[in-house]
Amino acid sequence: MNFINFLNNILWSYVLIVVLIASGLYFTFKLKFANLTQIKEMFKVMLEKGSGKGVSPFQAFCISAGSKVGTGSLAGVALAISVGGPGSVFWMWILALVAGSLSLVENTLAQIYKKKEDGIFVGGPAYYMELGMKKKGLGIAFSILITITYGFIFNAVQANTITVAFKHAYGIEQIYGAIILTVLTGIIIWGGASRIAKVSEVIVPIMGALYLIVAIFIILKNISELPRVMSLILTNAFTTQAATGGTLGVVIMEGIKRGLFSNEAGMGSTPNAGASASTTHPFKQGLVQTLGVYVTTLAICSATAFIILFSGVLETTNHKGIELTQSAMTAELGVFGRIFLISCIFLFAFSSVIGNYFYGIVNIAYTEKKALVIPFKILALAMVFWGSMKDAPSVWAMADLFMAFMALFNIYAITKLRKPAIESIHHYLKERKAGKNPVFTKDVLSNSSGIECWDDKGEISL
Repeated sequence: MNFINFLNNILWSYVLIVVLIASGLYFTFKLKFANLTQIKEMFKVMLEKGSGKGVSPFQAFCISAGSKVGTGSLAGVALAISVGGPGSVFWMWILALVAGSLSLVENTLAQIYKKKEDGIFVGGPAYYMELGMKKKGLGIAFSILITITYGFIFNAVQANTITVAFKHAYGIEQIYGAIILTVLTGIIIWGGASRIAKVSEVIVPIMGALYLIVAIFIILKNISELPRVMSLILTNAFTTQAATGGTLGVVIMEGIKRGLFSNEAGMGSTPNAGASASTTHPFKQGLVQTLGVYVTTLAICSATAFIILFSGVLETTNHKGIELTQSAMTAELGVFGRIFLISCIFLFAFSSVIGNYFYGIVNIAYTEKKALVIPFKILALAMVFWGSMKDAPSVWAMADLFMAFMALFNIYAITKLRKPAIESIHHYLKERKAGKNPVFTKDVLSNSSGIECWDDKGEISL
């Protein structure tokens, strides 16, 4: 753990923050601020029907949102505030707005370089590294990295949050939660990708909407305190002291670290879900997946932050992580708040387990080693059980380390492949400005090498 913490300190203090902000600003300017000006278009495109028999854009959105709207939105925000202070929330917002351009690019590339396998579209960083960059070795390395990160480590974090939360709320020992959670996960993952899409499509919108409704109620209930809380966030964002007595760097680092865990922009995870969608233009799915970044951070994470800061528990308890959020909700809504939040924790984190498994299985498919599927499922369940039993600091530290590696790998790739992504996005914006429904063909790009699922008529149907 000392070695993991040492690596995390180097990566997050000196490397990843610079890489994320610099690359995010670069693509924001190159895409003419499309990540900020096309929000209305994001909602419109998300509700379109798919162009074929594949996963619809909305289902792909729900799979990726299922992964994002999890412990990062509840435990991660609380952890950032308890360690970095209220100002960490401001840096979460900044990351989401800037890194939205990374999401546009990575998901557009996933659509351009997707493949057809076993009657579905598959894709993601491993695929665009191979087909676009002509670096299969790099693709294999990334597929192994994301499989370990999501299939094993992130699922351990999600499972840990569930069992810790139930222990804090009702005194239920973690071993019992571990058994129940492992069994439920096994039932879902043995149902295949279609069941994952259907479960996510139902769970994510309902749980997200209910959580936001309760958060809005709490905000309205404390509306007179809103100016004070906003002032607290903005003031602390630029002060030299974090909640733990650290420097301004700790405030920024905690905000960006937990923001990335929550919205995953630039990490190379959501393109695995984005590539599965059937659509008429790659940029459409870039828009859909980027909406998920904003919904997660600007809505769900902000809701959690406001609940904590309105409640006043930050000054009266020593809780960190999910226990802090639970204390805040109970302080605001009493017994109802405790019951409601424990339900949200279970649904949020469990949907993340489902989404994380999907990312892992897609990258197992990339290795073309079908014999690994069953062992992967077994190990994924084992990690759910293991994470349910472990202490929170160790699983979060491991998650931070692997998250940093993934982001560095993926941002390198999308920077190298910036030309086809930018050409595709500019084509979409030009066609939409002319009043047309943009249809992508491979001759839109100056170099169509490596493209398999698009021809001179558009997307090849399943």
